[in-house]
Amino acid sequence: MASQRKPVIVRKFSRDWVAGYASMSFGQGGPELEILDLAGKVVWIRWETVKWLCYVRELSTATPGETNPERLNTKRFAVRPRTAGLWIRMTLNDGDELEGLAANDKSLVEGAGLLLTPPDQRSNTQRIFVPRQAIQTMEVLSLIGAAKRRPVAADQPELFTPDI
Repeated sequence: MASQRKPVIVRKFSRDWVAGYASMSFGQGGPELEILDLAGKVVWIRWETVKWLCYVRELSTATPGETNPERLNTKRFAVRPRTAGLWIRMTLNDGDELEGLAANDKSLVEGAGLLLTPPDQRSNTQRIFVPRQAIQTMEVLSLIGAAKRRPVAADQPELFTPDI
């Protein structure tokens, strides 16, 4: 049975961060994000202050005073990604740039934010949620996916004639 709370690291625009556990449906429609911190206390963080929310593999590497607990060393793809999705580059409100792969669905235009796959999938961060109010500009660099199938021509001859 999957856990109802996932380990996350919340990065704020003030450069400080909070490590803890967020529920799977963390109430993006509400004014605040609810986090159960490592001490077992419930912390409420206003969405306007959230830069991104990183779903991480483990929280044991997040120590107080650390500057990069989410281990986002690479924020851009070095080469064209191979995983299917939309390759997106966004500039956040503090001028920081971030690239990632997003699903090609209605979540790009609807919802409280974008869920991205980061460039370095071997890091501690598995997914990044960026709230809509944190995004200043967004650019779609490429659509990556299966090649389009060409339609079969209507006047194509039959190979075998049906027996009547």
